[in-house]
Amino acid sequence: MKTAGRSGGTRDGSRTSEDTTSEDTTHRAGRRVSAPRAMRRAAEQLQELLGRAPESVSAVKPTDNGWQADVEVLELERVPGTTSVMASYRVTLDEEGELLAYERIRRYTRGQIDPRQ
Repeated sequence: MKTAGRSGGTRDGSRTSEDTTSEDTTHRAGRRVSAPRAMRRAAEQLQELLGRAPESVSAVKPTDNGWQADVEVLELERVPGTTSVMASYRVTLDEEGELLAYERIRRYTRGQIDPRQ
C-alpha cells in the first residue's frame, strides 16, 4: 500500500488513487448527503439505538442544519398483525447524515388509519 507524504502524492509528484479518494472524502465532508442517503442513515442509526429494525421511513425533509426523517418501527408484535403496536420516531440528522437526536412522536396500532383533517 502506498502512503502519500504531505504533498499528497508520490515522490515524483504524481497523484495516486488513494490520494484522490482521501482528498475527495475530506472535500465532501461539509456537503449535505442526498435524501435517499439520509433516509438510509436515519433507519440504520435508529435501529442501532433501539435494537429494532425500522419498517419504513414515512417522511424525510431537509432542514437548515441537515435532515429530519420520520421512521416507523414495530414496537410490539401481536396476533392478528393489525393489532401490533407501531411507533413513529422523528430523527434529526446533520448535513453529513449523522444522528443528532430522535424522539417518539406517536404510537398506534398497525391497522389504525389517521382521520382526515
